Amino acid sequence: MSDFLSDHGALIAVVCALLAVAYGVLTTRSLLALSPGNETMQRLSAAVQEGAQAYLRRQYTTIGIVGVILFIALIPLQNIEVAIGFAIGGLSSAAAGFIGMNVSVRSNARVAEAARGGIGKALDVAFRGGAVTGMLVVGLALLGVAGYYGILTWIFDVETKKAVDALIGLGFGGSLISVFARLGGGIFTKGADVGADIVGKIEAGIPEDDPRNPAVIADNVGDNVGDCAGMAADLFETYAVTAVAVMLLGVLTFPGASTVVMFPLILGAVSIIASIIGTFAVKSASGNVERALYQGVILAGVISALLFIPVTNWMMDDLPGAGAPAWTDIYFCALIGLAVTGALFVITDYYTSTRFAPVRSTARASETGHATNIIQGLAQGLQATAAPAIVIVLAIWGSNELAGIYGIAVAVMAQLSLCGLIVALDAFGPITDNAGGIAEMAEMPEDVRNVTDPLDAVGNTTKAVTKGYAIGSAALAALVLFAAFKIELQDELGRPIQFLLDDPHVLMGLLIGGMMVCLFASLSMEAVGRAGGAVVEEVRRQFREKPGIMDGTEQPEYGTCVDIVTRAAQREMIIPSLIPIVITLIVGLLSDTMLGGLLIGVIVVGLFFAVLMTSGGGAWDNAKKLIEDGAHGGKGSEAHAASVTGDTVGDPFKDTAGPAINPMIKVANIVALLIIPLIA
Repeated sequence: MSDFLSDHGALIAVVCALLAVAYGVLTTRSLLALSPGNETMQRLSAAVQEGAQAYLRRQYTTIGIVGVILFIALIPLQNIEVAIGFAIGGLSSAAAGFIGMNVSVRSNARVAEAARGGIGKALDVAFRGGAVTGMLVVGLALLGVAGYYGILTWIFDVETKKAVDALIGLGFGGSLISVFARLGGGIFTKGADVGADIVGKIEAGIPEDDPRNPAVIADNVGDNVGDCAGMAADLFETYAVTAVAVMLLGVLTFPGASTVVMFPLILGAVSIIASIIGTFAVKSASGNVERALYQGVILAGVISALLFIPVTNWMMDDLPGAGAPAWTDIYFCALIGLAVTGALFVITDYYTSTRFAPVRSTARASETGHATNIIQGLAQGLQATAAPAIVIVLAIWGSNELAGIYGIAVAVMAQLSLCGLIVALDAFGPITDNAGGIAEMAEMPEDVRNVTDPLDAVGNTTKAVTKGYAIGSAALAALVLFAAFKIELQDELGRPIQFLLDDPHVLMGLLIGGMMVCLFASLSMEAVGRAGGAVVEEVRRQFREKPGIMDGTEQPEYGTCVDIVTRAAQREMIIPSLIPIVITLIVGLLSDTMLGGLLIGVIVVGLFFAVLMTSGGGAWDNAKKLIEDGAHGGKGSEAHAASVTGDTVGDPFKDTAGPAINPMIKVANIVALLIIPLIA
């Protein structure tokens, strides 16, 4: 069986990847067969679709220009195989985000219509809409990695090491799409959201998703391009990059053992089967939406853990070399990866859910004003970094004790093997958010809002939880990439290399790496501030020049706000996105030890900034929702006004800068790998 999996592992992975794609296609067909509701609902949904498609077309055009330049540069820097891999990774990531987002924006009205039949039916439609994106992400990522590796080794007879090196280009292509999509989508969605909240909720005193707000369609569009397409690109990249990094580490750590190259692909393949089974467990007769969603993830995790046993036994028994880990040790590393997923879910849920003390304390602090709300939200964000850091430290320690750096790599791959369902939970959020907006704007009966509102509340939690998962996996994946960089650099130099803190070059690199994260976050926040300010001015102009908007005798110009944030996002995302490419390249050309320090600085500072911003922003957001549900005076109170301010600050924290740090960390590490021929 070991020889069979070694010889045909890529083919098995391709077949399982195609199963995920087939699941997405069949689920899409069944969703689109459902009723999209009445004419008003269809018109509102079409407006969101049109805005989202227009934005993504412009975004991918901008990325395409940068991509062509990098494709050409990779040919002399590396070789044509790496450049082709770069193109495959970029196109696959873009396809996963674009197709998944299109399904999401078509699902919103169908969820609102299904809500007439109760929470169970609406939950089913919303989750299946998100599952399309999730399965496309893992399916296309595994198809790209396994398929391109198979083509290189079977058809062109490229040796294993060179084929794996070519896959680094594929990871870079996914990373490029990811950092642009995360950042551009985040600028779009939060520019619209901030502008809509400041004028709509605070100045005009109208509810969220009120059709009189000229920014409401832009806000709904942003939910999809940020949380759906953006998260899809983020986890596509993390999944593909981790698979490639584990393959590379296997080749470098166990030369001549072909099974270590196929092992991460087979882990991903069997987890796709487990994830597809898990989607059918997302049902709720009692109306407990959160439990229904998580029971699907738990079932998939249990099935994956069971399937990992024979796979690890067959493939990882009798590895060559003195001190090679036993297959049982490698299996326990995989279990650690699955346990990290569960731990990060629980921790992020604690810091961002309305059920627990962090959010409740932030809401309570709103009673004494805007400043105390901001202070408490920042405090909770800072505090939220401790537990994930401890979990990651324990995971690294345990995996390293069992199987060294390769054990850490296996743990990360096992953690990411479930990302199909994780992305489904994330995409569930914008679908339910838009469904609630359509129900509000179409003036559907109150019993429909009584269904869509709980779904939306859970969607806010799942979006926060999946960001925590993405950050943790990004940090561990970056560690694996760094290890591969060090080994590759040593091989190229022909001598050992160390990154010691008493080396001035390493310390300089550490400081530059930390600076990169701060600069990246700063530029991202500023971009949202400028975009949000432009939306505020436009909404104020429309209210001033069209007084009939408020009494319903005049219609807002929704398209103007969509255009404002679209242009702002395209313009503002370029410079921050180039930071991990340009600075990493410059530092690498100056000193290889400085480059190593830079990568360490980016990983450490990036992890803490990302957790701080996403968890703190999530606490602010749900503190506002808790007050809007009636706590501390409810809507219209002083506490509510303070909580809206906190949420407005937290929006670019949790949906723009924080999540975009994930791909930024990995882009820096992949660029370092790719420029080794220049610096060695």
